[in-house]
Amino acid sequence: MTVVGPFGLSVRDQVLDTDIRAGLADVEEGLLEATKSDVPFITEAAQHLVRAGGKRFRPLLVLLAAQFGDPHAPGVVPSAVVVELTHLATLYHDDVMDEADVRRGVSSANARWGNSVAVLTGDFLFARASHILADLGPEAVRIQAEAFERLVTGQILETAGPRDGRDPIEHYLDVIAGKTGSLVAVSCRFGTMMSGADESVVDTLTQYGERIGVAFQLADDVLDIASDTHESGKTPGTDLREGIPTLPVLHVRDQVARAGASVSADDRRLVELLDSDLSDDERHAEALRLLRVHPALEQARRDTVRYADAARAALIPLPECAAKQALVALCDAVVHRAG
Repeated sequence: MTVVGPFGLSVRDQVLDTDIRAGLADVEEGLLEATKSDVPFITEAAQHLVRAGGKRFRPLLVLLAAQFGDPHAPGVVPSAVVVELTHLATLYHDDVMDEADVRRGVSSANARWGNSVAVLTGDFLFARASHILADLGPEAVRIQAEAFERLVTGQILETAGPRDGRDPIEHYLDVIAGKTGSLVAVSCRFGTMMSGADESVVDTLTQYGERIGVAFQLADDVLDIASDTHESGKTPGTDLREGIPTLPVLHVRDQVARAGASVSADDRRLVELLDSDLSDDERHAEALRLLRVHPALEQARRDTVRYADAARAALIPLPECAAKQALVALCDAVVHRAG
């Protein structure tokens, strides 16, 4: 029997599906509890994105990874709450940095309450995540701290841009590994670690998480250009409008640079648009149209597939079971998003 689970994931085991659904319900309850405050306004702001929903990709990975040990061990659900709270906190901060108006189909916190409230709410969520983390032990605190350092480093590197002589595409992939791969890897690590899985399984799934995390972000990059309705709730072309150099745009610039004097008129026009202010609706629409038919978009899709395939390959040493099949299916689901 095939049961459709979270993130459009097809789980071919009803027992696993039931277990994951129950775990995600517990995570949801934990998120609401962790975002409560004695100050009603703080509760409203902190629960703003929790109640807006989301794929819960990171908690899902915690719960699937925990299947390789005791999935009902006491630290599993709290660690899933920790990674999602951390992720949500970064969204509050990202929206301030990007001056975003919409997140997950609702007004962003900064658009609704201003930058100061959004930043402080993100800080509140980090504090609540740390509070839960403290009960999970010093090793969990160290792992989370290292991942958070990588996440922030990735954000700083994105802001600073590649150093002179550095390939912008390689730089960008390093940024994504830090900003996204680090926390997704920790999700898999926490799930296996908290469930008491063997150390070899912990290492294997941590590697899987890093790779699927990068693939997940690259799929988002493709969707930002290719999709008419972006499943993250963001308006299509949001990154493009904000001048964020995602992978398709970097491939365009690379291909144009390689073409030299033989660059086409359309490519010349596209680069001209990318260098301009794309807050203008007409220029933005023209840039989107040219990007959607450009070979660079297909190259970005191939990169997404490459990372998803690498994640799938990392699973080879694991014993055959329903959880492994679900993790393999997740690689396919990520690629399908970019298809």
